[in-house]
Amino acid sequence: MANDPSTSPGTLAGGRRHAAWLACGILVAWSLLASAAVQPGTDPGDTVREVVARVDEGRFADAEARIQQQLGDASTPAGVRQALLFERERMRRIRLDFPLDAAATRERLRDEIPDLREGEFAAWEASGALEHLLIDGEPRYFARAVPNLFRVNAEAAARRLHAPPSHQGPMETLAPHHEEVRDAARASTGAGVAPRRIHVTQAITVDADAVPAGETLKAWIPYPRALPGQQEDIRLVGSVPARHVLAPESALQRTVYLEKPAVAGQPTEFSVEYELTVQGRHQWIDPARVTREPLPPELAAYTAERPPHIVFTDALRRFSRQVVGDEDNPARIARKLFAAVDRIPWASAREYSTISNISDHALRTGHADCGQQTLLLMALLRLNGIPSRWQSGMVYSDGDYDNLHDWGWLYLAPYGWVPMDVTTGLLDSDDPSLRWFYLGGLDAYRIAFNDDFSREFFPPKEHFRSETVDSQRGEVEWPGGNLYFDQWDYRFTAKVLPGNATAHQQGR
Repeated sequence: MANDPSTSPGTLAGGRRHAAWLACGILVAWSLLASAAVQPGTDPGDTVREVVARVDEGRFADAEARIQQQLGDASTPAGVRQALLFERERMRRIRLDFPLDAAATRERLRDEIPDLREGEFAAWEASGALEHLLIDGEPRYFARAVPNLFRVNAEAAARRLHAPPSHQGPMETLAPHHEEVRDAARASTGAGVAPRRIHVTQAITVDADAVPAGETLKAWIPYPRALPGQQEDIRLVGSVPARHVLAPESALQRTVYLEKPAVAGQPTEFSVEYELTVQGRHQWIDPARVTREPLPPELAAYTAERPPHIVFTDALRRFSRQVVGDEDNPARIARKLFAAVDRIPWASAREYSTISNISDHALRTGHADCGQQTLLLMALLRLNGIPSRWQSGMVYSDGDYDNLHDWGWLYLAPYGWVPMDVTTGLLDSDDPSLRWFYLGGLDAYRIAFNDDFSREFFPPKEHFRSETVDSQRGEVEWPGGNLYFDQWDYRFTAKVLPGNATAHQQGR
């Protein structure tokens, strides 16, 4: 059968012959070697951490020299070689994310602020509001540094000549749907309410001549898992090409795997179509009911550090003490941390694969996107003994809006696991059940692809992933290596089907 995970199209069987560490991709090796999992004073783990630090500091020439030296040593273990090769790739990706020099950035800023003063530019640069890095001593500016400036700096926003129209998602401000979900949840004994039946098409288009003609392109397109009370009754309608491998339900980053030969001068397209029922949920959390009690053993992993992106750094501990104070009630701690992270301004983010510790990055830079905010909140909750976990996918509307989005879950007894979306955050309402909707609730305008971050695909990738943390756009590779985001594009469309979910389920 085409969607039987045991069926292997094309070269899939060959990929299975790779050693386990390679099948997992470089992520595992890099995460372990670049973190505290390698004890100080050991070798070659210290070498990898040294290179990671040099890259983070913008000392690319020094990092490259150390990489060349270590790769020239025949005794360097294979996993360390892969970690070092990824650091070389990380430098390339950082340069793609930071393509602008000071002159080009000033020119873009003057398009928005024609009477820009040099002192303003210098001040915004010094404060970090104009995101930049020093790479080998030269300031390089983030590709979206100028629009981000207006998101994080009120003074700059006030000087802007023409603010573009807002393009927010449908649930980012208080909407009737929030009341719909809350009221339905109050009247229901089940977890999921206010269902929508959705038809989804997701595609990847690889640039013409990205690989030599005749070579096999391999694509992984995200696909949802069945999650009772959240998303159910998932049906794969079709794929292009028709032959595919659907990852099992147990895959925490689930995908549909496809293969196709490249044709000279033509783009290569992969696509999947599916339907599912998405539900909202709402749980009002009463702090008086929440107490600290011994956690079940299976939750221990959800209160632990998970390098490289969940690490209890000194800075994280200081921030937690400032926010939490002497509060001991887990629900009130969660509220304090949720509100504190919600206050961090949202801004477009560089690619996650270029950041060596995302939660620390969000704390240091003072602005973050949804995944960065979520990982920061997860780290803070875990530091305070509150289990937390990741979820991500796409948000959509009844119209033409869609976007990548990340959120999470936390565990509070006696409620169990409840959702949290700190990026959408606190809603503008005097009603606490609506104001705190996203600490315990979710809307029905999101599809989850991932129930964890940085997990292996099925079938596994052979080469570096473009996105080492999340899985929303997809991944592409060929026998010669990974294809990065600058070599292909993705498309996602979601249509809410007429009628209710039950009617669609009975009609099939």
